[in-house]
Amino acid sequence: MTLYFTDEHEWLNVEGDTAIVGITAHAAEQLGEVVFIEQKDQGDEFEQGDEIGVIESVKAASEIYAPVDCEITEVNEDLEGDPGKINESPEGDGWIYKVKILDAGQLENLMDAAAYKELIG
Repeated sequence: MTLYFTDEHEWLNVEGDTAIVGITAHAAEQLGEVVFIEQKDQGDEFEQGDEIGVIESVKAASEIYAPVDCEITEVNEDLEGDPGKINESPEGDGWIYKVKILDAGQLENLMDAAAYKELIG
């Protein structure tokens, strides 16, 4: 498994042509208490940069973007009843989607952990 990050604060844990997608701990901290998440449906396909969901917190609403061209293969339905899991475990149980990667070449444009840490200071 290889971990990638976007400048929009999403993470991807990639294994083969699939990935688990969520928001980073930094993003969850900046958002504050998450109270609602709007997720797209299993089977939906997106191009890199498309909006694939919205997270609402007590502070703000923030879009989630497709980190690569992908198809949603699984939605974390636990978040519907407990969106706070995103705060509790943003890079664990608070994952948002499992996706099939449609263009693996796009991973080259994403950051590794060291580059992401540099981005957020």
